[in-house]
Order: sequence, then C-alpha cells, then structure tokens
Amino acid sequence: MITAEMNRRLTQVGPGTPGGALLRRYWQPIALREEMEGPRPVRPVRVLGEDLVLFRDDEGRLGLIDRGCPHRGVDLAYGRLEDGGLRCPFHGWLFAHDGRCLETPGEPEGTTLHTRVRTRSYAVTERSGIVWAYLGQGEAPAFPAFDCFVAPESHVFAFKGLISCNWLQALEVGIDPAHASFLHRFFDDGDGKDSYGVQFRANSDGSDLPMTYVMREYARPRIEVENADWGLRLTALRTVSDTVTHVRITNLYFPQAFVIPMSPTMTITQWHVPVDDTRCYWVAIFTSFAEPVDHAKMRRDRLEAYSLPDYVPKKGAQNNYGFDPHEQETATYTGMGMDINVHDQWAVESMGAIQDRTKEHLASTDKAIAANRRLLLRAMEALEEGRAPLMATPEAAGLTGPATIDGMAPAERWQAHWRDAVARRRHAAPWGAPALAAE
Repeated sequence: MITAEMNRRLTQVGPGTPGGALLRRYWQPIALREEMEGPRPVRPVRVLGEDLVLFRDDEGRLGLIDRGCPHRGVDLAYGRLEDGGLRCPFHGWLFAHDGRCLETPGEPEGTTLHTRVRTRSYAVTERSGIVWAYLGQGEAPAFPAFDCFVAPESHVFAFKGLISCNWLQALEVGIDPAHASFLHRFFDDGDGKDSYGVQFRANSDGSDLPMTYVMREYARPRIEVENADWGLRLTALRTVSDTVTHVRITNLYFPQAFVIPMSPTMTITQWHVPVDDTRCYWVAIFTSFAEPVDHAKMRRDRLEAYSLPDYVPKKGAQNNYGFDPHEQETATYTGMGMDINVHDQWAVESMGAIQDRTKEHLASTDKAIAANRRLLLRAMEALEEGRAPLMATPEAAGLTGPATIDGMAPAERWQAHWRDAVARRRHAAPWGAPALAAE
C-alpha cells in the first residue's frame, strides 16, 4: 500500500525534494536539437520545477543558465545573442554559456563588478538529436552504450510531446504490458502500418496474425519482471496455441525511461521528463536497425498531432480527446481515434494532475509498476545515505541494448527464440550495433 508520504516522495521533483534530488543525478533531455536551430537559438526551459534559459552562443556553444537575470531578475529568455553570450535587455549585462558575467556596461569605467557576478549554469551536451542537461551536483554520469546513443544520426529520430500530469504516472503506462489489450483495442484488423500512432495495428514479427487480433483475443498475458543492470526487464507472454507463444520484451531504463519495440526493425526509447510536479514531456528516440530514418516524414507525421512551439497535443481534455461514442461502439475501445498516444494521454491525465496512489488497488498485472516504485524509493534512500543510485555510476557506460522484441515464438523455446531474434536484428544493423552485454 502506498501512503500519502510515499506518494509525495515518488512524485515531487522540485529542488530539495527526495525525488528531485534523485532525478538530478541523471542527464535530462530538455530540448530537441531542432528547437535550437534557426536565426535565434534561445528558448526558455522549465524542467524539474526550475526556470532556465537555453541558448547557443555565436561560437556554437550551448549554455543553460537561470532564466532570471542575477542583477534585477528580469527574463533572460528575451536576451540578445551577441558578443559571445546572452545579453540582458534591461541593463546590458552579458552572460557566457558557463554562467560567467562578461560585462556590466552601464557601470562606471574600469569596474570589476562583472568578475564578482555569476549566474547558475548547468552542463549540457547534444546526443541523438536531443539537448541533454545535468542539473545535479558533482560529475555527470556516463551515457550507456544503448542503441539509441550509438546509432548514427541517419538512423535515429527524436520527438517529444507535452502531457498534463505528473511524470511518474505517465511513465507507468509504458511499463504496464496488460493495458494494450484494452486501451489500444481495435475492432478492425486492417493494416494501419503507414499511419502515425497505430503501433499496435502493425503485424507482429514473423506472423500473419495482426497485432490487433493478438492483443484483442489474448487479453490475459503472463507477465514476468526481472531486475537488470539498467532497471527492469518486462516479459509479456500470450499463449496463442499449444505450439506458439506471443512474446513481448520491454525494459524500464531507470529512472524515467522505457525501451520498447515499434516494429521488427525499430525500437523506441522514451523518457518522461518533469516540467514540474503536474506536467511532463515524453521525449523519444526512434532507432532503426535497417534503412536510414526518413526524418522529414517522421516529423511531418507527428506534427499532425502536436502544435508548435511547445509540442502541445491537439487532442486533450479541452476537446474530450476526440471522443466519439459511435466509434467506441464500432471501431475502437476508447472511441478516441487510432493514435495510441492519445489513448495513453487520456489514461494518465484522467487520473488527475498527481495520482492519489493511496486509493488504488494494484493487481497481478501491475507487478512492474510496483517493482519500479520500490526501485525509486530504494534509490532515494541510497542517495540520502551517500551511495550512488542505479545507473548513476561509471559502470553504466558499458551497458548495451537493452534487448527488446515483439513477435511469435515456439512455445517450448520462446526464451532462446527471442534472444536469437534480437541477435539477428543487431547483427543486420548497417551501423554495427554492439553486442549485448552479458545478461
């Protein structure tokens, strides 16, 4: 049973909170690289309850500093990009990418005031089409050698979307293998592989059975959860016949991401990044193990569902998520269209801005959710005791994969079958996917 105090520890992310301290020990994906393109690469960023400004100076260096000017607190998101930094329009104070004050031009000639002024700054880096920030103390952790980080730019695509709820309930839908049989149920098994957001309408790997049929007709998966060096491995098994089992392997990438299969040749690694306690962004990297990604098409498809500049979903509570009772009766379980992202968004936002977990009744299919909460609470305790939490260690750099697959397997040897299938996919990757670390 989750108590109110435990729920606060699990959900609060601001400075000085146990959850906020934990998440600050990991790299956070704070912007897409494309957001920093164009004539004025300056944008406000709110992450983990902090208001910051991200900019690229005239030498191409990224800076992430406090949004409020340390002089009088005005908004540096309106600053001028010039002279090697970001200049405050109020009095002209100039700040470098690392937070140093370079000039205080309104002060008397010869002043050294600028040498005594500095604003908070954070480490930033670019990887896989995303700008990452480290908001914690001490040295930033290493990135693992996961596929989404080692694949070339030609084979990865990054995108994001805003969700109006706490980050943890948004993450928990991704580590719930049972919900797809209901929330994403389609009554028509037509081929939707060319449509955005209909992942569960694609044919499963190595079978003529549409995934819609498998999810709909085999709604009682056997779920196994294993501890792993990166977090958790989740296995969902659906018995199709005496000789065939549907196997779906997904992963919790601690503390706030999951790795899932999108198709036989593409995976999705998706973070849930808190804006504050009541909003978050999902930030995903799509990784192709076959042909290069068509970046323009993937972006175009996703922008049909999201509005710039803040990547706000076009369907939401404001328009009842597109709910159509006739569609719910005849076509989809939710009546909310074909985009499974909308289904997930409704599910997690309808719980409230911060789910009250003291009122829930977890079932056997929620074992991954319970296991992840235990991981989070133990990691917070470790941090409070001065120990490094999971994945925030140098050893994380040696991790590869993690393996993820979705397809049919011989019932008597499904364990070996899915590992062989993953190995074949990685071996065929034109960009040379590294061998999986020992599991």
